[in-house]
Amino acid sequence: MKWRRSRGPDDAVRLRQEMVEQQIRRRGLRDELVLKAMLAVPRHLFVPAEWIGEAYGDHALPIGHGQTISQPYIVALMTSLLEPAPGVRVLEIGTGSGYQAAVLAACGARVWSIERIPELTEFARRNLAAAGYLERVRLRVADGSKGWPQEAPFDRVILTAGAPDLPEAVVDQLAAGGLIVAPLGSYGLQTIYRYRETAGRLEREAIEGARFVPLIESEVRSSAKEQGGKEEERKEP
Repeated sequence: MKWRRSRGPDDAVRLRQEMVEQQIRRRGLRDELVLKAMLAVPRHLFVPAEWIGEAYGDHALPIGHGQTISQPYIVALMTSLLEPAPGVRVLEIGTGSGYQAAVLAACGARVWSIERIPELTEFARRNLAAAGYLERVRLRVADGSKGWPQEAPFDRVILTAGAPDLPEAVVDQLAAGGLIVAPLGSYGLQTIYRYRETAGRLEREAIEGARFVPLIESEVRSSAKEQGGKEEERKEP
């Protein structure tokens, strides 16, 4: 069954239950806090109107500006890897539609989320307000690779877009004993990694492969320059 705006709230609840059971729990994820959050957050409020019928499908969806809302399983997996808990301070790089931030907020986390595209930030703001999570999420339009130094340190950091490596500024804003979850690698395929800060060092654990849109275009352009390509200079908002 697909979701339609004309359907009632009971239908949305049923679709979320099917999503959690068939797409997430069946794949072996057993984090009850995260599963409850995925059940609670109305995913259909975080997709554009033209894609609302696919809101609970087992795949990513476009949200405009070349960006996507990630597959439900990937959202659940990355959330679980962060080991969320009530009151934990989370820095999110890449707000997108606001869905990942809402799931973290539903886990009790306090979220500081950065998005480089102003239109997506406003889209996320409306979505979070409609879903009832805006009070737990602070939004900012900026280059996410620079983090949010005024609010650092953070207990957790999550990158929701692919990058060649961890941005140094973001690493510097991680609290002692903190965690970072990020998809890193080439722009065709990345590996989701979890980093744990231990005694001043980051210990890395590879989780699984995934495909994400690039963190910021300037990183792609910089890479092309290093390989001898010619790229025009571009300033990020």
